[in-house]
Amino acid sequence: MKSIKLSLFALLLTSASFAQVKDAKLAPSKELKTETAKAVQVVPSEAKPTPAQSSIKWDQEMHDFGDIEKGKPVTYEFSFTNTTKETILITNVRPACGCTAANYTKTPIKPGEKGMVAATFNAANVGVFQKSVTITTNENGVDAVKTLSFKGKVLEAATDKKEEIKS
Repeated sequence: MKSIKLSLFALLLTSASFAQVKDAKLAPSKELKTETAKAVQVVPSEAKPTPAQSSIKWDQEMHDFGDIEKGKPVTYEFSFTNTTKETILITNVRPACGCTAANYTKTPIKPGEKGMVAATFNAANVGVFQKSVTITTNENGVDAVKTLSFKGKVLEAATDKKEEIKS
């Protein structure tokens, strides 16, 4: 019984030593001071304007690959003519998925000159597909976007069919 009382006393003493003590420098009065949170007004930064539609002339905006073989990359080169009165620059080309890679004219394109965006699609799955590539150009000092598309149907690779027959 004496050991239980001693243990409880030690526990009380330990918890009292870890208790928070009010610092006289921080709060000189005896009552507890609390601060209320101040409302902070968030001023939105200037939002980027929505990019304009590109005004350059594309030879074709949609390409149909038709039937392609699974696992064999296919490429189509979308070409365009700069019909504006100023030199333009392709600033970004963003394929819609990881199965598509893109290459493009990286030099400035003067009025009347041609440029290109090549889209390479590598099919991993059999079936019908439709993919896109979004191109951002700098026209008249403003970003302009254009989305080009391609579609087709992926068929089993010839080697896959031979392996199925042997099985």
